[in-house]
Amino acid sequence: MAVDDTQPLISHLIELRKRLLYCILSVLVVFLALIYFANDIYQLISAPLIKQLPVGASMIATDVASPFFTPIKLTIIVSVFVSAPLLLYQVWAFVAPALYKHERRLMMPLLFSSTLLFYAGMAFAYFVVFPLAFSFFAHTAPRGVLIATDINNYLDFVMALFMAFGVSFEVPVAIVLLCWSGVVTPEDLRKKRPYVLVGAFVIGMLLTPPDVFSQTLLAIPMYLLFEIGFFFARFYVGKGRKRDEERGRSRGDEPE
Repeated sequence: MAVDDTQPLISHLIELRKRLLYCILSVLVVFLALIYFANDIYQLISAPLIKQLPVGASMIATDVASPFFTPIKLTIIVSVFVSAPLLLYQVWAFVAPALYKHERRLMMPLLFSSTLLFYAGMAFAYFVVFPLAFSFFAHTAPRGVLIATDINNYLDFVMALFMAFGVSFEVPVAIVLLCWSGVVTPEDLRKKRPYVLVGAFVIGMLLTPPDVFSQTLLAIPMYLLFEIGFFFARFYVGKGRKRDEERGRSRGDEPE
């Protein structure tokens, strides 16, 4: 029996506390480094909307403290996003001792690719979705309606889109994991393509603000990412299940 199997519960709790402390410290360090630029960060995030506003229109603050607290709130969120690789590494460091060798070999590429895909989803939202969506909204406003978006409401709106697109871009990783573990097969996924397409639009409806434009811009990339995951999943079909069976016959692949 491996040493980790007999490690007392208190040792695991101490290790968990240490990893959580590292996560908090990493976010705090990034936050302190960015806090001076809080207003600049908000201007960067609000640029896609400001560029589409009609002449004479501007963003507003309906709460007295919003001009101060909203950029701070955004900086905290950005600090978490920037610290994501470090946070994921701490998660990896905590669970790695309990994993088998082949599982550890798979986890590192998955952590790297999932982080990269999450950032790619956010970049897609900022550079593609925001300009198109805000241009559409600005040019479809009724005559006589002056667009004046509250800065806090705008932050909530864009953060919802960032999270929706960041999470949706993790579809290839999820597909690879499902096929690797043997839960599904590429043949099953091929048969369910029409349902996946419908499901992508349903998920887009649930994750994005209530407008068809944002839902469509999320659903189409999500389905394309499903196809990418489907392509790569063929190289990982049932490997997890196969190795589990081999492990049942030979215990030479125990966790270290």
